[in-house]
Amino acid sequence: MINFPSKINIQNTEKRITGYVHRTPILTSTLINKIVSSNLFFKCENFQKAGAFKFRGAVNTVLSLNRNELKSGVATHSSGNHAAALALAAKIRNAKAYIVMPRTAPVIKIKAVKSYGAEIIFCEPTLTAREKTLESIVKKTGAAFVHPYNDLRVIAGQATSAKELLEETPTLDYVIAPVGGGGLLSGTALSSNYFSKETKIIGAEPKGADDAFRSFSEGIIIPSVNPRTIADGLLTSLGDKTFPIIKKYVSEIITVEENSIIQAMLMIWERMKIIVEPSSAVPLASVLENRNKFADKNIGIILSGGNVDLENLPWD
Repeated sequence: MINFPSKINIQNTEKRITGYVHRTPILTSTLINKIVSSNLFFKCENFQKAGAFKFRGAVNTVLSLNRNELKSGVATHSSGNHAAALALAAKIRNAKAYIVMPRTAPVIKIKAVKSYGAEIIFCEPTLTAREKTLESIVKKTGAAFVHPYNDLRVIAGQATSAKELLEETPTLDYVIAPVGGGGLLSGTALSSNYFSKETKIIGAEPKGADDAFRSFSEGIIIPSVNPRTIADGLLTSLGDKTFPIIKKYVSEIITVEENSIIQAMLMIWERMKIIVEPSSAVPLASVLENRNKFADKNIGIILSGGNVDLENLPWD
């Protein structure tokens, strides 16, 4: 039995990370609201430090470690946003960071990790290769492993984004968050349970990487195998800490087509004049594909990040 982060845990987490994280803005678009016939409130984690919500969980975890635990540094495996987030969090506490990244990781994310002073160790782009490489690094250095999502301190950190959203908006019928490993979605679900019980939480996922949808439907974790999607931040499988929270507190998971993700991403760039990465556009894509379901509702959309490879955009 996993002890989920409590209401007090999340409140204490918010106090701990205040001053280190941005309280990100919530934006609206009259034109997008008109297109979807809903009232959308975009929580802009693309404006977070390191460019994504991941910094919340990473800095909470690093700030939770004592000096002795930090003396050998921290380590993780990540294709991008958690890597940069942990590298920056370690830099804040003058700790060494070892980041295992697949050699296929987006160039912008590799540059970000390097800019924060972390040591990158490249590996083959498979989960097995990532985990084995990380294991050898931890064994060699004694660094503390900070999981990208399957860690209660990380989940509590991610929960603070939805807490802010729920505090600053009118009563929301739904909050929609993208789901990969489930750190953001599980944290969002906990915040709704503690701070806005009437708000339903929905996960949004690409059809080409629908392991969370299948896991949610079957009631057991079904690993992601050869996911194919433009949303490179949503390729991982749910964890044994994120899944029970999602199973208990999330209403449903909606899957979307690749074309809808691109359409949603372009809509946000064009209409809102802000940069989001493909994973961020997946929640809006779920509204675009299900307009009748969401008509006339107040909906929070968590824009998870804005780290985009500008040399490799999904449109001409």
